[in-house]
Amino acid sequence: MDLPVEEWQSHVHRRWLQLPPSVQGAFSTGALHEIILHCSALLQPDDEVFLQRLAEGYSVEKDPDACLFYKEEGNKAFQKKAYEAAAILYSKGTSHARPNTEEMSLCLANRSAAFFHLAQYETCLEDIGRAQTHGYPEQLQPKLMLREAECLVALGRQQEASLAIHVLEQTMAAQQARTGAPHLQALQRRLRHLKTRAQEDKGPAEAHPITLACASKEVNLSAKNTQIPSASSSVSLCSDPSRGRYLIATKDVLPGELLVKEEAFVSVLNPGETQWLWPGPEARKDSRATPGDLHCHRCLRHTVATIPCQGCSYAKYCSQQCLQLAWEHYHRTECSLGGTLLTLGLFCHVALRTVLLAGFEVVSKLVKSFQGTVNSEAIPVPEGQPPVEKPNTQPIVGEKDQDGAGSRSPIPGCDRDGSYQSAYYALFHLLSHTEDHSPEHKFLCGLSIVALCKKLGAAYWPSPLRPQGPSEQEAALPTELAPGPSIWAVAMLRHVLQLHCNAQGVTALQKAGSEGHLITEHRQVRLATGFFPVISLLNHSCRPNTSLSFRGSVGTVRASRLIARGQEILHCYGPHECRMDVATRKQKLRSQYFFDCCCQACQDEEAHRASPTPKQGGFRCPTCKAVLQGEDVLCCSSGACMALVSRAHLMGQLQDLQQRVEATLELIRDGKAGDWPKSAAHLRKSLQVVEAQHGPASVEIGHELFKLAQALFNGFAITEALSVIEKAEKVLSIHYNPENEQVQELQQMKACLQELLGLPAGPMASGPAHSVHT
Repeated sequence: MDLPVEEWQSHVHRRWLQLPPSVQGAFSTGALHEIILHCSALLQPDDEVFLQRLAEGYSVEKDPDACLFYKEEGNKAFQKKAYEAAAILYSKGTSHARPNTEEMSLCLANRSAAFFHLAQYETCLEDIGRAQTHGYPEQLQPKLMLREAECLVALGRQQEASLAIHVLEQTMAAQQARTGAPHLQALQRRLRHLKTRAQEDKGPAEAHPITLACASKEVNLSAKNTQIPSASSSVSLCSDPSRGRYLIATKDVLPGELLVKEEAFVSVLNPGETQWLWPGPEARKDSRATPGDLHCHRCLRHTVATIPCQGCSYAKYCSQQCLQLAWEHYHRTECSLGGTLLTLGLFCHVALRTVLLAGFEVVSKLVKSFQGTVNSEAIPVPEGQPPVEKPNTQPIVGEKDQDGAGSRSPIPGCDRDGSYQSAYYALFHLLSHTEDHSPEHKFLCGLSIVALCKKLGAAYWPSPLRPQGPSEQEAALPTELAPGPSIWAVAMLRHVLQLHCNAQGVTALQKAGSEGHLITEHRQVRLATGFFPVISLLNHSCRPNTSLSFRGSVGTVRASRLIARGQEILHCYGPHECRMDVATRKQKLRSQYFFDCCCQACQDEEAHRASPTPKQGGFRCPTCKAVLQGEDVLCCSSGACMALVSRAHLMGQLQDLQQRVEATLELIRDGKAGDWPKSAAHLRKSLQVVEAQHGPASVEIGHELFKLAQALFNGFAITEALSVIEKAEKVLSIHYNPENEQVQELQQMKACLQELLGLPAGPMASGPAHSVHT
């Protein structure tokens, strides 16, 4: 996924083993431009042929057979009244349809029917317009025009509806006069019914719950930070030799306070575990939805009504504006390279898009400056020490000059005025840890980048003065303006190595299970990979004091607990004290981020290994509640209690409890539980396990409270449901923005229950929410 496909990695590994030791050694100490020069000399025609063969297996060309397959699968789902699934399948069909063809228009028209049944009338109207633009068959126009009129009536747009009905009547009359048109009789009955309804209706129909999600007001930073525009005024950027750059709180920060809100400088959607990771034409006929089918390839916002690229079957967008901006900024270069980029992995793709967004002039200036200072042994980007929390180190803003005079030098990545922008200059100064990567890894990355740049060099470069569509031929740039392959390659290699330590996985909550489940299961999925220069400043702790979430390509950092003035703001890179022991955490951090973690959690765990205080997930005596100690046989640490118990027995009990909870959830999800109080009782036991493992304010406990709230709501346990909803909302609001689906659904459940009790709606109850099943 991040790195190239296994076939290319194996091929490069064989090449590496064939290199003389002296050449291999050059990759240990060589600077980035030297690695690129070595790889340029080592790349053979056979390598390029092999890469091209792999890329053809991951082709993103449009396939008419795939279009027909997805349209038929969509029809099957539509007949089963699985309208959302049908809409997704029709969208996959549009990706393989050529523009301005009957196939494209039919897929869009069918998708509009699915959205009509989902009561997403505005989206339905948009698809009707698109279908007509792409040449919807004239003989089928009355059916589409009737659907348009029905949408307008449902939306309460009576004047437009009257005009649409009038035009429809004229069209049907003309068709009937020409052909007799017996197929119009059913439409005429629907039309008479619609005219009657249009006269009776006085307002818009109630929107389907699915259209209400994520409609709340966007939350912004409370006060401007002149030093870091993407951060709140509660945050300050510091630097010292022991831990590099880091962020501290300038005042006491309460849990839930928004600290950073940053849009990714660049992001690339994860191709998913299906379809695009399987070579061959049959991979293009996978009916399962990937993140790329449900999110805009530019802004990452969730959408089912995707607009496909006209040139390839891979890129999809939420709007014509996103499609056009993506085309102008990077996709006109990427479009024909889709198979190659899928073969070379996400990191190569992110690196390419990064330099395309930055532009050759900016990239060239920084690369040349960097190479010049490397040659003079005065590197402008101090590598510093690995990012690691060291609480006893006093923060120092800036760094001393080499003469030790005490003057302050600018913090790396900051502009001349001292501000740290979420821009390419700051991104370029993120640590690459070039010296820490293995020589073979640098050979793999360098050879992949050189091969990609050779493909770029053979293609036309788009003119910045004439943005064009993917089907139009583009003129090459004059030679003096064309980007030099070596400049691109050095910059891209730097970014690939940076991504190893600075890539930010953009995550989203994804529903698990089928439509109609009474209890909504969510799981966290990695949606995309991107560069967030400000968020990358956060150092790691296995016991973080922040929570990171995303809405589209925008990342937000919130305080997950109280952060005192002057305390460092810390983020977890993955290894968390609640999920793995200290040895495992240290090993993972050392292998990926090249540092030995000495955060407070690691220090505490190492210091208390022999202490009678159980770590989370340990056991207490069933008699006196004291700590149980030992390996296979546990004994009570209290001198007054002689209890003995087998660890295997306790682990068996724990696993049995977890299995019963999961079995109950399966019944609840399928609507077969029946006994809601009993189901809620099982969920309460699950809460105890999750709280012991992750803590009372963790996002995990928030998700469990959410499920308990759903069970109580469906079981009409009104008083307890309101109490649990309040707790769940409080916990989830620490970690997520107000527009989060679960937060919104909790608000709707609360409003519904308060209405049943005749209570006034609370301040959070009036917001729109996701669908609630009763």
